[in-house]
Amino acid sequence: MIDGPRLAATVRKARLLAGVAMGAWLALAVCAHAQIAPEPGETEQPVYMEADVVTRNDETKVSTARGSVEARQAGRTLRAEEVVYDETSGVITARGDVQIVNPDGTAEFADEVVLDDEMKAGVATAFSARLSQNIKIAAATAVKRNENVNELNKAIYTPCPVCAKDPDPTWSIEADRVTQDKKNKIVRYENARIRVKGVPFLYLPVFWHADPQAEARSGFLPPKLGASDRRGVSYEQPYYWRISPSQDLIISPQINGDVNPFLNLRYRKRFYSGLVDARFGYTHDSDFDGNGDRFGEKTSRSYVLARGAFQVDENWRWGFTAERTSDDLLFDKYEVGGVYETRGPFVADDRRLISQVYAVRQDQQSYFSAAAFTIQGLRPEDNDRTFPIAAPLVEARWEPTSAIAGGRLRLHGSGAVLIRDQSPLNQAARLPGLDSARATTEADWRSTFTSAAGVRLSPFVQARADIYRIDDAEPIGGEDRTTARALGVAGVDLSWPFYRRFGDVYVVLEPVAQLAVSPNAEQITVGRDAAGQPIYLNEDSIAFDFDDTNLFLANKFPGFDLYEDGLRLNVGGRAFVDWGDGRHAYALVGRSLRAQRNNDFPARTGLQPPGSDWVVALEGQPLPGLSFFTRARLDGDTLDVRRAEAGANYYSTRFSGYFRYLTDNLDISGSKRENLDLGGEFFVTKNWGVVAYGSRDLEGKSWIVRDIGVAYRDDCTRLDVIYRREDTILGRLGPNDSVLIRLTLATLGGPIYAN
Repeated sequence: MIDGPRLAATVRKARLLAGVAMGAWLALAVCAHAQIAPEPGETEQPVYMEADVVTRNDETKVSTARGSVEARQAGRTLRAEEVVYDETSGVITARGDVQIVNPDGTAEFADEVVLDDEMKAGVATAFSARLSQNIKIAAATAVKRNENVNELNKAIYTPCPVCAKDPDPTWSIEADRVTQDKKNKIVRYENARIRVKGVPFLYLPVFWHADPQAEARSGFLPPKLGASDRRGVSYEQPYYWRISPSQDLIISPQINGDVNPFLNLRYRKRFYSGLVDARFGYTHDSDFDGNGDRFGEKTSRSYVLARGAFQVDENWRWGFTAERTSDDLLFDKYEVGGVYETRGPFVADDRRLISQVYAVRQDQQSYFSAAAFTIQGLRPEDNDRTFPIAAPLVEARWEPTSAIAGGRLRLHGSGAVLIRDQSPLNQAARLPGLDSARATTEADWRSTFTSAAGVRLSPFVQARADIYRIDDAEPIGGEDRTTARALGVAGVDLSWPFYRRFGDVYVVLEPVAQLAVSPNAEQITVGRDAAGQPIYLNEDSIAFDFDDTNLFLANKFPGFDLYEDGLRLNVGGRAFVDWGDGRHAYALVGRSLRAQRNNDFPARTGLQPPGSDWVVALEGQPLPGLSFFTRARLDGDTLDVRRAEAGANYYSTRFSGYFRYLTDNLDISGSKRENLDLGGEFFVTKNWGVVAYGSRDLEGKSWIVRDIGVAYRDDCTRLDVIYRREDTILGRLGPNDSVLIRLTLATLGGPIYAN
């Protein structure tokens, strides 16, 4: 027998928990979803071991622990029926239902584990592991050849559930041999078979991919497969090229059955102070219509979608975006996704691209920005020559740290220069476009007082001065000139919230009012219409709508060119209810009252009469999984709906869906608009369901796009087969039918567990 101190020293030297490390690299050799390795200094931590019997043969120098052996170190536990350490050869052997349980709950199992005392080589028989994300691997043998090469023989890998009643997982990968080469950072498979429900689906004699233990490695990414009337069968295979630790390139050729291939590229590079992310696309082909029929000369067709953002120091940053395409329909023809994303501080409308450069300085007291941008329109009616070039756009704000006259003071300054090549009016005549330049200074003071009864008063004063320069106004009956104006507003905000609790439910009711007065504002006149009425400069408030977001603004115009004047009173009420169990509701109703009519507002906004339209907003969550919102503008006299938008979202185990509805009697284009978007998925059984999406133009009584498909899902797989019908005619592209196949495998490709 061996005494306690000598046993502790022997066990420490033997490193009975060396199997923990072996289990880690064996698991990582296949899936690399759990990196289990000894922490720095772990070898110095004590090993605690329990066994029915521990013996040592002094002649052979072999120590043996038998019977319910359990060794623990640093949160890891090794269990076996027998552990033998041969001091002469340095070989450690664990036999009989060997189990290694790691601190994160993952575990490895084997019939027998043999290691050298330096853990540079070893072997495990009947090896298996249960890792994070429900990943399971098994192999007849697991071999650690040396420090750089690990090997699994007769191995199988799956993240899907496996049980006695259903021993065949949804999908699995089997291979005769899986080798992890740490030096070259690759994992190699020999005679690999991908099985679906136990049935062979794909055989690959040899393939390899980057070692998941490596930070990044070149290799193929999941492909994209589809078919459409425009391009026929389409296969896109992305390849990831890691150029260096700070830059990479994704090369993604799209092979089409009916038209020429299309090459997509994405280059990313990170610098010490920022990054560049640039996407490119190119093909050389004729144009084609919605049926894939070609016409015209072959030519180069391309696009660029790029951005850069850099932090110069603690306060300064700058950046740019570059968005251009040679063909207005290029993104639609080749189904390029992620086009109309926000890449910089200025955002264009849908189906329009914006290229910009900007610089921003910001600290706790001040803000400064300077920018320039141009726009490319992709809508059929767009003429890029009528879009302005904005260069420069300048904005500055400063706020002193101490109170001024008992309130908060902010100073603003801004400027803008807009240059148009062509007037949007009578485009056939190609008249010169209106050019304008503006410089603005503004002071804004506000204070807040709350009475003992809870009444909240917030007086405010705003003063502003503008200088404008107008050029090329002759085509609209104006004249070139420089003009200046002074503007201002004074007023007070008043609110008085009432709070009441009913058991677990609490209710807040809050009447709100704002009184504001301004001298008559001189709007900037740039010409006359056919009836001789003045045309006001309005470059920055064209898309203005009156709703709950601007009801209590002293100047409701979002830009600088138009300014609200006169005496007005904005009134309304807010209510909030919380049931204390996740259910809640919010409501607002109000309108604007003025001393006299104001025709500076567009008629469609409902703000011209002395009594404006009513604005209403509701949102809430009345049931678990269900949320809704609605915003509406009602006629001030008849309460007829002028504009309304509503939506709802619902989620449950079997069903999830949403809808969005919008109606506008007169939108910014001067026509009525009404459309509906809705979509969802319903799983008839636990695994099988249907998915659908539709966007309908209710005013035009036609569908824009319709999706219908079937979906299969389980704990490790999601498969969608979707048929899409696009009815909208975009230029030369007519209606289109396509089929999309989307397969997501847990731990391979998309985030199945987030779906």
